Amino acid sequence: MKRADRKQPRQPHVALLVETSLASGRDILRGIARYVRDHTPWSLYHEPRSLEDALPPWFQDWDGDGIIARVQTPAMARSIAKTGIPTVDVLGVVPDCKFPLVHVDDREIARRAAEHLVERGFRHFAFFGIDRENWSTARGDAFREFLADQGFDTATFQVPRHEPAGESWETQQDTLASWIGTLAKPVGVMVCSDQRGLQFLDACRRAGVTVPDEVAVIGVDNDEPLCDVSNPPLTSIWPGHVQVGYQAAALLQELMRGRSAPKKSILVPPREIITRRSTEVLAVDDRAVAAALRIVREHACDRIRVDDIATQVGVSRSVLQRRFRTVLGRTLHEELVNQRIKRAQQLLIDSDLPLLDVAERAGFEHQEYMGAVFKSRMGITPAQFRKNGRG
Repeated sequence: MKRADRKQPRQPHVALLVETSLASGRDILRGIARYVRDHTPWSLYHEPRSLEDALPPWFQDWDGDGIIARVQTPAMARSIAKTGIPTVDVLGVVPDCKFPLVHVDDREIARRAAEHLVERGFRHFAFFGIDRENWSTARGDAFREFLADQGFDTATFQVPRHEPAGESWETQQDTLASWIGTLAKPVGVMVCSDQRGLQFLDACRRAGVTVPDEVAVIGVDNDEPLCDVSNPPLTSIWPGHVQVGYQAAALLQELMRGRSAPKKSILVPPREIITRRSTEVLAVDDRAVAAALRIVREHACDRIRVDDIATQVGVSRSVLQRRFRTVLGRTLHEELVNQRIKRAQQLLIDSDLPLLDVAERAGFEHQEYMGAVFKSRMGITPAQFRKNGRG
């Protein structure tokens, strides 16, 4: 048979039931696109949609090879399951859903948010979430647990996913503003998502409290239009939704080849915190400690030492160490290491730098010390962290 007469193999037909209305969905689509470019071409079926949309009409008669879906309802899960087509869920809100799940790590997202607020010296905390929404509940629970381990209490306010019948937006906002008024100030607040962050900041203005001086607010998703239109601009955790899409596509490729689904969900750690004005504050009355914190944030990766910081602040090392631990509950050295770990994590995921260069740019004395710190703090090596973060 001549080469020109050979029949070309059929590209896998893959349906993407992922919304375009939210930053998380758009990032998942970017990750899928990146996998397809890097590996094998797929014929992709997709149309603009919101998270609440039902299955598209064409899906009923669709004869495809694989599905990546944000499975929103049990009815949607049943309809997809009836097809018998290999499917990967990238939402995880349907209980007992039989599809393998790739999702952001909600507990790690909450831990990062809590750390961000604790580092700024806050001693009072609150969480604003959505009632009976499992990802919001997971973030709220982890936020409270992390802070409780450090001796802090967390106030909680939750709103229903859908507006109650007969209750206006104005009424909801006035209720939320009243709750904000009861919080001990200054307070660091985690909001379950950037969409709710816009709502929360509006309620802060109604309550007459200043952000970030009295209430510092951090959201989730790094939905840039929402964060920028917020007043003030909203600090947000950038989850790994791009990597969720990439790993979901990689998993679907294996399923379409007849491989078995993994027994455990694949959880992707967040990328980084994008700091904006809503948390640009230090809730620390001790001026020496506040000055030391600023120096650490600006120069931790320059291999600055505790003695150097004490000299710049103008107090003795022993006095600064004692006051730092009294105010923040951790040592100045621990704060330096925390900042260096964060920088190393960012470089490990966002660059291809060798571990030696990562250690140097993050401010560690040598690669072996960075490895020991990662192992003791997170239970994994820097190489494993890079692999987990990139899939």
